[in-house]
Amino acid sequence: MTSLIKLWELPGGIHPPQNKAQSLALPLGQIPLPTQLILPLNQHIGAPAKPVVQVGDQVLTGQLIAAADGTFSANVHASSSGRIVTIAPHAIPHASGMASECIVIETDGRDEWIERQECSDYLVLDRLELLAKIRAAGVAGLGGAGFPTDIKLAPKSTQVIDTLIINGAECEPYITADDILMQVNARELLEGTLLISHILHHPRQLLVGVEDNKPKAIAALKEALLELRLNRAEAANIQVVAIPTKYPSGGAKQLTQILTGREIPSGHHSADVGVICVNVGTAVAAWRAVRYGEPLISRITTLVGEALDTQRNIEVRLGTPIDYVLQVHGFDARKGSRVIMGGPMMGFTLPDLRAPIIKTTNCLLAPSDTEMPLPPPAQACIRCGLCAEACPVDLLPQQLFWYAQAEDFERLESHNLFDCIECGACAYVCPSSIPLVQYYRAAKGSIHLQELEKEKSDRSRQRFEFRKARIAKEEAEKEAKRLARQKAAEEAKKKLAEKASSEPATAAPATDVVSAAVAKASAAQPSPEEQKAKFERLLAAAKNGLEFAQKPLVVNEAGAEISEEQLEKQKARIKQAELKVAEAEKKLAEFIANQASAPAPVPNTAAADPNDPVAAAIARAQAKLAMPPGEKAKANLESLRARLAKAQEKADAAKAEGSATADALQQGVEKLQQKVAEAEAELKALGLETAPAATPASVTPEAPANAEQNAAQAAIEKAKAKAAALANMSEAEKRIEQVQSLKTRLEKARERLAKAEAEGDANIEAFRTGVSKLEEKLKEVEDTTA
Repeated sequence: MTSLIKLWELPGGIHPPQNKAQSLALPLGQIPLPTQLILPLNQHIGAPAKPVVQVGDQVLTGQLIAAADGTFSANVHASSSGRIVTIAPHAIPHASGMASECIVIETDGRDEWIERQECSDYLVLDRLELLAKIRAAGVAGLGGAGFPTDIKLAPKSTQVIDTLIINGAECEPYITADDILMQVNARELLEGTLLISHILHHPRQLLVGVEDNKPKAIAALKEALLELRLNRAEAANIQVVAIPTKYPSGGAKQLTQILTGREIPSGHHSADVGVICVNVGTAVAAWRAVRYGEPLISRITTLVGEALDTQRNIEVRLGTPIDYVLQVHGFDARKGSRVIMGGPMMGFTLPDLRAPIIKTTNCLLAPSDTEMPLPPPAQACIRCGLCAEACPVDLLPQQLFWYAQAEDFERLESHNLFDCIECGACAYVCPSSIPLVQYYRAAKGSIHLQELEKEKSDRSRQRFEFRKARIAKEEAEKEAKRLARQKAAEEAKKKLAEKASSEPATAAPATDVVSAAVAKASAAQPSPEEQKAKFERLLAAAKNGLEFAQKPLVVNEAGAEISEEQLEKQKARIKQAELKVAEAEKKLAEFIANQASAPAPVPNTAAADPNDPVAAAIARAQAKLAMPPGEKAKANLESLRARLAKAQEKADAAKAEGSATADALQQGVEKLQQKVAEAEAELKALGLETAPAATPASVTPEAPANAEQNAAQAAIEKAKAKAAALANMSEAEKRIEQVQSLKTRLEKARERLAKAEAEGDANIEAFRTGVSKLEEKLKEVEDTTA
């Protein structure tokens, strides 16, 4: 029944011609299914849905084809059965004519439904289960911008909802989609009201607001409410409220103010003042989703305008092309130059009629040129103030217009530009025909882009600052570790010094490290008798092989004669066996000759320390020492020249191939050149002439042996000096010396690594591995010392 509750006056507002009778002359109709359905992935506020089907898939009516992506998103379902033919950008209903990702279904005409899950008693389900059913059905606001209904019906815990408003005002001229819905589906609308009330924990007031220019809808609601109250006690809380006809009383904020007197603050929503406002079509869609398990695949749309032969309301499947709908209703493009989606106040001209019907398409207006002529050119503002009087949000449209022209975004925001609902009342009353709403929309878009750029810039700055802080933290940690290691080393050194000063110096027993090294090396090498026996065994094995190869061939069981091929193979085997015998005899003879001319071994004149690595090095070097100084110098020079020639060949080849190691090889050549120059200077100091540099081909076989003996002599001298120095050190001093040596090596390795990284050397990883190993060894020695 119509309530007599107090109503509040809406500030501003206008009374344009209603023009609603044209589309109400015929009952609600339907049109045949088109051959193709075009379903955009974004028919709602929030993120586009993600496709869950592929091209070529067969789908049924009501089947999920795109799933909601995140909280602020909505599912998309197939409006009819058929085959997916493409998933690609397509024209969508938008003022810019933009294209967006769409799923195109080629209908099969059978309209086969998926299996639906009905719920005869939703009271047995909890609130979250009901919201899940509504979300699964893809229900979004059918009267506004398409806000996901499950999000709207889940207010914050701090928002106490005491009033539910079902919006049936439908104040926009020409549009009667909600009017016809209330006439034919009044019972389902009231059932949906009780469902939403149950989800919102039964608000105190349940108000159905309808403008008083819809007498048939009000009568149908009253009749349905009387029947419902006989079966449902909670229906007694529902009140049908007739409000005065005034544009734009159908806005959510405006209707809330009219019915409750509560004004929604700037930047807030109706839930912040304890009110939830839901469109009548949305309430019916939510009810059908819960009761019958039906997803949102159709809606009621008004077809009106003098350019159409038939003006009426139809229930149309989502995705139906607009040009197909217009064609069914006899659209004559010669009568009208444009088609408007929405009403004349808040609608927009469609740039592309191939765009489809979507969830928010409440009206297609095709006016003739005489019915709705194009607006005259805009003139200068005369500051009459009519726009401020008409504004239902108490803004200053004139000031906003000036700031929008000047792109003064800061003042636009301070004058609450985003509170503008773009109803068009200001432009309707403007005597200068200034398209004020278009200025406001453009300014909102510019501010939005500016905010996106600022967010992007802020994210970049935060990443940069975080990186700087991370690097600073890492450097601080490295410095702290270095200082800790340095402090530990200094403390260890101090303790060793104190211990050394407190203990009397004791002379280490004199040991002949050279003799010990010689003995150790000799023990590790096989004896001449063992080596001779080895060569004799090789010779015996080669002779046995020759005897086996020389055995005559045997005729097979079939009596076939020996072929020429078999004889040739035997000859080859004999030849190969003879070569092996000759090679074994040669090696044995050479060994015997070398033993006969070998110098006498160096006598072991002192005891050796078997655990001393220096002694082992001396032993290995002394074993090769058998030449006078002049010969050693010459051999060393020849060896260096041979190495230089090979290094130069490798460097030239690397340069020719453009290898990354060319620079490193060239550095090696330069070092070898320096060593050759030093060897030549040493020969001159001994009073010997230096032979000209030999090519690699002219290097004699004796050169490697001479080079080895020369290197051995240098190693012996160096090891003796080191052994003499170590002999006078205590164990603690030896440890300190080892630590210092490792630090020096580590510093040089780090320098080589830094240089390799700067030059992009291909062997960087090898340098890094060397540095890591030295660091580990140094830490191990320092820990042992501590």
